[in-house]
Amino acid sequence: MRPALIHAKRRLYSRRYALNTGSSACFSVHCWNAPIARQLVWPSSGAPKIGKSWLALTLCLCVAKGEPLWSFAAQQCSVLYLCLEDSYQRIRCRLLDLTEDAPDTLHFSIIAEQLHGGLEQQIERFLLEHPDTGLVVIDTLQRVRGSGDSGNPYANDYRDIGALKALADKHRIAILLVHHIRKLKSDDPMDMISGTNGISGATDTNFVLMKTSRSKSTATLYCTGRDIEYRELNLEFGSETHFWNLLSDNSPSVEQPDGQMLSLLSALLCQQSQISATAATLLNIIAPTNAEGLTPNLLSRQIRKNVDTLGKNGIMVSFRKSNGERLICLKRADRDANITTANTDPIDPAAAVHQ
Repeated sequence: MRPALIHAKRRLYSRRYALNTGSSACFSVHCWNAPIARQLVWPSSGAPKIGKSWLALTLCLCVAKGEPLWSFAAQQCSVLYLCLEDSYQRIRCRLLDLTEDAPDTLHFSIIAEQLHGGLEQQIERFLLEHPDTGLVVIDTLQRVRGSGDSGNPYANDYRDIGALKALADKHRIAILLVHHIRKLKSDDPMDMISGTNGISGATDTNFVLMKTSRSKSTATLYCTGRDIEYRELNLEFGSETHFWNLLSDNSPSVEQPDGQMLSLLSALLCQQSQISATAATLLNIIAPTNAEGLTPNLLSRQIRKNVDTLGKNGIMVSFRKSNGERLICLKRADRDANITTANTDPIDPAAAVHQ
């Protein structure tokens, strides 16, 4: 009998300690917009028993509740967490350690088919039943992979991640893959991700969680990707709370939107209430001659980094893909609309997005 994809709107039951962590890697296959849980595929990697699954569960909880994780805003949506190395009782115990008020939009499963063997169809059936789902976490990646072609491991890695990326692109969701790191040390944390470069190369964003010593409670989360600046988050794991606390972030503070750019966008939306265009087209419309030094890439970057600030100024921003082109969608907020936003720093992994 083929195992069914189980989801539960209830507290779960499980009893076994079965999650690997030590150093870990996370991969994200596709992402579209700014807050946590937009369209993307990320791998999150780390060593066994380092605490990456606690971090993944915390992320799931924040997204399901629509609450920020550290200083990163979360877009509220339903979440599916495939905790394939756990039992329901184990997940239930972990969940109760984090909260006694888990939302009904947080779903769990401890069994699933393998990639290219039914997993994609199981996830699609779940998405059909729960169309507001925005985040799927697979813990761990290796649990859903087959043996593949031993003669070409790079092709196997790229094919497997590519299948998940296609799924994320099709349904505009974020997929987080919990993975492991290799034992061999490297100066570049991304080289520590277990497997070939086909894994990290096919994903949109990569995270590696590493401790300097297994006995210490501190670790560094290394983040890099196509649509985010490289950054290092120094974290500390609370033994009582089981929560990874943010100690420091090496990323420079998000720059405020250029006054000229804000003025140009505001003037454009006075003429029309909304517009969707590529960065190059948008730049040509708002400033064909007088935006010295403002390039399409710079315009796109400034808009993405200042979604919240632009919102407070009456300009609502979203991103989408059409006919292979990435579009910036701007909309003038209604004057009577409540456009206040939390004082949080949007994350682009999913947060996330392309240009």
